[in-house]
Amino acid sequence: MHEEVFEEHRSHLRAVAYRMLGSLTEADDVVQEAWLRMDRADVGDVRNPRGWLTTVVARICLDVLRARSARPEEPLDEAKAIAAPDAVDPEQEAVLADSIGVALLVILQTLSPAERLAFVLHDMFDLPFAEIAPIVGRSENTAAQLASRARRRVRGKTPDPATDLVRQRRLVDAFLAAARDGDFDALLALLDGNVVLRVDATAAGTPTAIRGAHAVAANAHAFSANARFAEPALVDGAVGIVVAPRGKLALVLRFRTAGDKISEIDIDADPRRLSNFKLALLD
Repeated sequence: MHEEVFEEHRSHLRAVAYRMLGSLTEADDVVQEAWLRMDRADVGDVRNPRGWLTTVVARICLDVLRARSARPEEPLDEAKAIAAPDAVDPEQEAVLADSIGVALLVILQTLSPAERLAFVLHDMFDLPFAEIAPIVGRSENTAAQLASRARRRVRGKTPDPATDLVRQRRLVDAFLAAARDGDFDALLALLDGNVVLRVDATAAGTPTAIRGAHAVAANAHAFSANARFAEPALVDGAVGIVVAPRGKLALVLRFRTAGDKISEIDIDADPRRLSNFKLALLD
């Protein structure tokens, strides 16, 4: 009987765990642990198995997130991520993009464990704060404040009215689409003739500069294999691109425009600098 009830809610529990952890492998491990706990527990009097299981999964995820915070993860090897994108399971990446989005996944990783739990459970799964509060060990009001802080981080500050986000978004979307398709001519049409591309992989190094529309378009064409891991996002208040194979932030692309052309592209890959960018979702 336990198994039938659990299987009825497995997909929901996996969705909760995945959004909490950003890792399909860890999400499946959490769901399996939830099953073991249910199998060992006396749940005969549980009237809402879905709610009970969601709470169990949330508590396990919170423990995992707190353990992560106490033991910082090693930075992703950007060179391997860029040079060998096929090492990432495309099916897992498709699930990642479809279920949460690369940009949101990256931004969620900047939240504290309690903020992430409150935001995911309330804003994504409509769990009331009265049920979230005991999980994080806070009052109902404090749980609401945690979700509110997370929401502000996810949405970012109101952009400067002078910033033309619509035009920026149109150019960046077109750039990303052309890169994904490997469309050299489309890339060339988006670039200013004197465009400059700077690639900075280390905090102490000198950025590599590539100049001219043809040279930059050729370089962007080579980026096509990684474009499937990319998504537009607000980067320090302007429209940019985040690249996150396996859900780990590897690259940030920032753009400057002149008229209806892209005049400068900065690609940052140094882990220490990546953590300093203020990222937010685009509407």
